[in-house]
Amino acid sequence: MTTRMGKSPVIFLLGVLLVFFACKEDQQPEPDVPNGTGNTPEVIIPDLRVMTFNIHLANPPSAGTKRDLPAIARIINTANPDVVALQEVDRYTQRSGMNVHQAKELGKLTNMHSFYVKAMDVFNGGEYGIAILSRFPILDSVGYELPADPKVGGEMRKLAVVRIALPDGREVVFAGTHLDHKSEENRLYQGKRILDILKREKRPVVLAGDFNALPSSLTLNLFDGYLTRTCQHNCSPTFPAHNPKSAIDFIMYRTTDKVRVASHAIVLDSYASDHLPVIAGLKFN
Repeated sequence: MTTRMGKSPVIFLLGVLLVFFACKEDQQPEPDVPNGTGNTPEVIIPDLRVMTFNIHLANPPSAGTKRDLPAIARIINTANPDVVALQEVDRYTQRSGMNVHQAKELGKLTNMHSFYVKAMDVFNGGEYGIAILSRFPILDSVGYELPADPKVGGEMRKLAVVRIALPDGREVVFAGTHLDHKSEENRLYQGKRILDILKREKRPVVLAGDFNALPSSLTLNLFDGYLTRTCQHNCSPTFPAHNPKSAIDFIMYRTTDKVRVASHAIVLDSYASDHLPVIAGLKFN
């Protein structure tokens, strides 16, 4: 489905809602119910709705150099997540506006708290990195360096980590990242660093982001040894947004935490970014 949000917001909203409610996949198995008992499967009400979204600098692939933060915000607002991991986010850059802090602007447009972490400086001024949006207050936040493997070389990446409290007072650690796009060696090197950091956490852990790695890759195999993806089999492709072919954007939770997946969906919008957002509902038992 191709949606041009700027031209027809009503069609866009209806289309996203239709996709969101129709595209649930890879949910955890429902309890077995004997035939003829009249019982219905358990409905899981999520405690936390999580999204990951590579926003491509808020630059729609079909729009030249245009930046369209409202298009990104409309997708987020329609899906209504509690926390969002954002990748490819500019701050005060010439290419995206020297006075524009994209994470803060998206926070305003979505009525969410924002936390930005710089991954690198941009050659013509400003910064490029990742961010987290949260509907709940951010109690604590930190950014960690994810350097490239010295044997390989490459770009610095980051891990953004926040601590939030659910409405019932339980605290959750939410982390977002964007791994190297060129080298499996670097993704493994960065992945091991992420796991070393997250293993220190005593609270439930959720990790989301653009991993630039397929489910069959060594990188995802590394994460699967410690975390559980919200899509376990036949994960729907998320890149490129127009005619997607590769599943590289994921939401994960620590396997040892008592978590159930209430829903998992891909939002099919090919205008706003070159990636499709992923959203999942999680229940903490």
